[in-house]
Amino acid sequence: MRRLVLAPRWLQILIVVVLAVGIFFRFVNLNSKVYSHHEIYTSLRIAGYTNLQVKQQIFNGQVISKDTFAKFLDLNPQKGFNDTIKSLAVEAPQYPPMYYLIARFWVQIFGNSVTAIRSLSAMISLLVFPSIYWLCRELFKVPLSVPGIAIALVAISPIHLIYAQEGQAYILWIVAILISSAALLRALRLESTRQTEEARIYNWGIYTVSLAFSLYTFLLSGFIAVAHGIYVIATTKFFRNQTARAYLLSSGIAFLAFTPWFIVVLANIFQFSSYSQISHSLSPINLIASWLVQISRIFFDLNYSSDNLFIYLFTFIFLVITGYAIYLIWCRNHEKTSLFIISLIAVPVVPLLLPTLIFGGASSIQRSYLIPSYLGIQIAVAYLFAVQLYNGRFSRRQIWQMILALLISAGIISCAVNLQAETWWSKFVSYGNPQVAKIINQTSRSLLISDDFENNYGNLFSLSYLVEPQVRFQLVKDKNLPKIPQSFRNVFLFNPSPTLRKGIEKKYKFKTQIVYKDKYSSLWKVVKLT
Repeated sequence: MRRLVLAPRWLQILIVVVLAVGIFFRFVNLNSKVYSHHEIYTSLRIAGYTNLQVKQQIFNGQVISKDTFAKFLDLNPQKGFNDTIKSLAVEAPQYPPMYYLIARFWVQIFGNSVTAIRSLSAMISLLVFPSIYWLCRELFKVPLSVPGIAIALVAISPIHLIYAQEGQAYILWIVAILISSAALLRALRLESTRQTEEARIYNWGIYTVSLAFSLYTFLLSGFIAVAHGIYVIATTKFFRNQTARAYLLSSGIAFLAFTPWFIVVLANIFQFSSYSQISHSLSPINLIASWLVQISRIFFDLNYSSDNLFIYLFTFIFLVITGYAIYLIWCRNHEKTSLFIISLIAVPVVPLLLPTLIFGGASSIQRSYLIPSYLGIQIAVAYLFAVQLYNGRFSRRQIWQMILALLISAGIISCAVNLQAETWWSKFVSYGNPQVAKIINQTSRSLLISDDFENNYGNLFSLSYLVEPQVRFQLVKDKNLPKIPQSFRNVFLFNPSPTLRKGIEKKYKFKTQIVYKDKYSSLWKVVKLT
């Protein structure tokens, strides 16, 4: 790889153009998609509200408007940064506070609109490009070829676009993973050079700070640290090496800095908020299949459902490309480089796969936890193209140029389709909300009844963004039944529990007819018996 010094002129131009297109995509139509269930929780945490505080005021059987939901998403002068931290510590300690504190500061300046909150993620996503460039430079020691292709692949990656336009911590975690990994490789590389003690402390200090930042961004960064540890153990004389001791001290300080939040996690480990789990569970085989589907979505994604045969065809194609890329890195590169990339891909999968195999099912939301694997795969594929575009016969280089052009075209098409859509697979329980709202908005004098069954709490907030102002809500808790006013012409039940639906049918002598249903939620129309 050392002779792959500069990319040819056409590839340099292509990288710049693709990067510009990718940046443009990140800031277009930020408010076009449904503000999802999980993004709602981001807004509630930013505002400093706990679930208990909100539920007491809205699930009380009173008829309310969409403005009632909005007041809990606005910043309250009486609630500050401490309330944001407290709401996470009490109900969602599995989500460290770094992103939420940054987001609160951002909202104080730019407001709490959907566009404002998602624009923070779009801005953070720009840091991915220099970060992945730095990591690839440390891995491959080349100024443009692999880093440039990696930037191009990330710029028009459908899955990166999703995280760049979503009000969640995932995009910040991507940046943290890349920077901490690059900082580790830099510190290890400079250990082999003559440097002053001050410079050595500075180099390892960068890794310490970046690892601590990563831990405070996402709890699963602990497994990134494990991957780093495996790499250091395998590539140094761990128990007799000054480099290994420096790594232990650096990572130890980072974990020590994370201790306050780790104590919070341990203290509330049995009180994790139910909003972090999706009720839809998958068998181990189906879950692994869904993870494999995610490999194709790194490069090409038209929002195909899992029962569409085309998605499995694309999955097979990209699985072959990924497998060949990993094989090529293993065979043709230095063992340290291949070990780092393979550990980045494999280590995060283990803690997710084992519980699935042991307990027989898992939440589909865990697909987002495979972000480190996505990054490792993209770097591996970038290396594959860098090698094939330089080596071999002219005809072979032409074939790989064509494949690269097809891959970039697939990414651009995927992003263009994504930007025009109202919803996407990543919205999970909120996926059908645009269709639900459309049905309700076509009626007049409408009342929407629901309870706190399953994921209704966050999803009702999401739905409130989509319904017309004249629509009213009536929310009840547990087994309570609402007193339905007679002034409403159209009454709907949104994802009601069996107790609520059957209770209304029995109490009011009504009939309920389903008018919309997907795998996460349902909408029922209440019909009076004649």
